[in-house]
Amino acid sequence: MDQVALAESTWTVGAQIDSGGFGAVFEGSGPNGQNVALKFVPKAPGAERELLFVDLGDARNVVPILDSGETESHYVLVMPLATQSLKKYVAQNAPLSRADALSIMQDIALALADLQVRDVVHRDLKPGNVLLLDGRWCLSDFGISRYTEKTTAADTHKYAMSDAYAAPERWRLERATPATDVYSFGVMAYELLDGELPFPGPSWEDFRDQHLSANVPDLKSGGAALGALIGECLYKAPQTRPLAEALVARLAKLAEQTQSRGLARLQAADHAEVKRRSETVRRESEARSERERRDEIERIALQAHTRIAEELFQVVIDNAPTALLSPSSTNAPGRGWEVALGPGRLAMPGVNSIGPNALSAYGKAAPFDLIAYSTISALMQGSDRSGYRGRSHALWYCDAKVEGNYQWYETAFMDLGLRGGSPPAVHPFALNPNEQEAGEAVAPVMGTLQLARPFTALAPSDLDDFVERWTEWLADAAEGRLARPGRMPERDIQNSHRR
Repeated sequence: MDQVALAESTWTVGAQIDSGGFGAVFEGSGPNGQNVALKFVPKAPGAERELLFVDLGDARNVVPILDSGETESHYVLVMPLATQSLKKYVAQNAPLSRADALSIMQDIALALADLQVRDVVHRDLKPGNVLLLDGRWCLSDFGISRYTEKTTAADTHKYAMSDAYAAPERWRLERATPATDVYSFGVMAYELLDGELPFPGPSWEDFRDQHLSANVPDLKSGGAALGALIGECLYKAPQTRPLAEALVARLAKLAEQTQSRGLARLQAADHAEVKRRSETVRRESEARSERERRDEIERIALQAHTRIAEELFQVVIDNAPTALLSPSSTNAPGRGWEVALGPGRLAMPGVNSIGPNALSAYGKAAPFDLIAYSTISALMQGSDRSGYRGRSHALWYCDAKVEGNYQWYETAFMDLGLRGGSPPAVHPFALNPNEQEAGEAVAPVMGTLQLARPFTALAPSDLDDFVERWTEWLADAAEGRLARPGRMPERDIQNSHRR
């Protein structure tokens, strides 16, 4: 057997176990008998050895580099010998059970979350780069993706990515971001549950067209909530995909729930859902206008709002069959509906778009970017002795928490009573973001109105708290005892949005 001397030790090189366009992997061993894998990456013009290395510190679920060095023709990386790759595991076992798929997804999401806080992007996430090590699925080949991009000429740049897992922005030759890895994660998650790729190609041109414009096929298994989360990962616009940290939290919650519970909860709503998980074709030019960008995100806002509205509507109808649908409601609940139960009313109208620069106030720019808005309200047909009728909350699709990451947020506002007069009949209440008062209420300057509830993200796959609150308020309104809140603000509003 051959030996190679590197920075830390001399390693024995055994049989080849894998190969690819940018390197071959061999079994090996160290002087203490430790079994390892050695990756030989050919030196290429224009690339430096440093491109292969990323200092990831104590990042979780990442295959560590034990040693490194070079020969006359190759750079060499030494890693622990993994049990197997996810590519091989999927080939042998897919489609996987929901529990097995969730466990793998959680391992990968943890790694992505740690990478994101370190401003590291993998760029080539795929099953072949996910390895089973000490019982955990870990990411490998970080530097390889940077190396391939540097060594690939502009006219052959398409070969520096894995077609089946490449995000739309990669096909447009745009800069890779953490959202790029989240998209590839979504493709892998789909493959784990379905046993097939969401976009099967097979040619380079087919993959390109499918990733840029094709709808994501419905998953056959896994449940509606998990399917919705994967669908969000596969949104065409990178700004609308979940952050890796949110993936970790939502996957953990899904793992705690049994599949039967999720199906029992969402079966009726899922049956009636209008399938809106994709967007229309976008321009590939890097000079896309701001209007086009907003249109793209607005389409996703409508899609997510539809799912939220339909789930709440279906839960109400399933549990209160005597509830009456208002004549003004549309045939598609996601575009606007109102139900009446005794004197109680619960309404969720459709989505309104909004132009740029909304929420600017006091001569200052808006604190965050707002794309679309809606409302939700629980009201009594009459009022109580104090004139109180109920509450209304604002639903805003915006990047209130993290710049460039758009979601639906629920919030509400309160009157500080500085203008005198009787208390509002509806309190807390929604504000139209086109009106100046809305901008003043979210500005860092104290005005006559302020938040009554913090900005709270609404994930279409995790609506338990949202549904529970509004169905309870409808029940109170139906019994004529929907009461004015005992304290305002109702929850801590400190640092609930960017200012």
